[in-house]
Amino acid sequence: MGRRDPEIEYKTPDQIALMRRAGLVVAKALATMRAAVAPGVTTAALDALAEAVIRDAGGVPSFLGYHGYPATICSSVNEQIVHAIPSPKQVLRAGDLISIDCGAILDGWHGDAAISMLVGAEGPERERRQRLVAASEEALWAGIAAAARSVRSGRGRLSDISAAVEASIRSGNQPRYGIVRGYGGHGIGSQMHQEPFVVNHGRAGRGPRLVPGMCLAIEPMLTLGSPRSVELSDGWTVVTADGSAAAHVEHTVALFEDGVWVLTAEDGGAARLGELLATPAVDDRDLGRLLLPEQ
Repeated sequence: MGRRDPEIEYKTPDQIALMRRAGLVVAKALATMRAAVAPGVTTAALDALAEAVIRDAGGVPSFLGYHGYPATICSSVNEQIVHAIPSPKQVLRAGDLISIDCGAILDGWHGDAAISMLVGAEGPERERRQRLVAASEEALWAGIAAAARSVRSGRGRLSDISAAVEASIRSGNQPRYGIVRGYGGHGIGSQMHQEPFVVNHGRAGRGPRLVPGMCLAIEPMLTLGSPRSVELSDGWTVVTADGSAAAHVEHTVALFEDGVWVLTAEDGGAARLGELLATPAVDDRDLGRLLLPEQ
């Protein structure tokens, strides 16, 4: 099935099953926050909700204390791309675009995922921003589907995911979105950030082989303008250089010989991958393996 990179942590099926538990905690936290997002809500209130869900499940927030980060979630609004710190002073307004990144540790294993959404039913540039969110989600699932095809073929490489993400963003009649450079996905497992780094652009066929036991966080980051970014003086918040709105989405994915298991999706990825790959429904009792058709 291909040589294994010594810098990458490969997981056993039992370890992936533990990661699934952490992933479901993250999924529940994100669903709870999605339901709470509304005009007038502060990002600090969303952070408190996430911490309560994670701790009630017996978990620990992955982000809290990570290199000194002071919160459970990253709550990036409008021109903020990633790593924005929640605050009681940041009050959401109708039309805002918020990206929420959340991680949890359960029994020593990590889950990590992110969502983007608009606040309220009105607001300036709502249609453009909604299309940006949709393009980000489509790119995420294109990357996940590419990972499934690649690991099944036995010949896939890491940049197959990157190429699929970029191809989705550049496809059809899509507007010219900026693909943020310098930030992207990563390996994940007994630590939140591991090798390899998963960029959101590039040519297929490069990098480590995609083999069973790899677990990856795939996370496209798109903007309505320039891909250039700037880190603010707080040492965390990353914003677009031109002030344009940004979206960020993410899932944690485990690779098997016969496909992938989306550990941070409530259904394991069955619905979206069923559409993209014509696979049967996922079954958590069988480690959520998606049986792909012969190519």
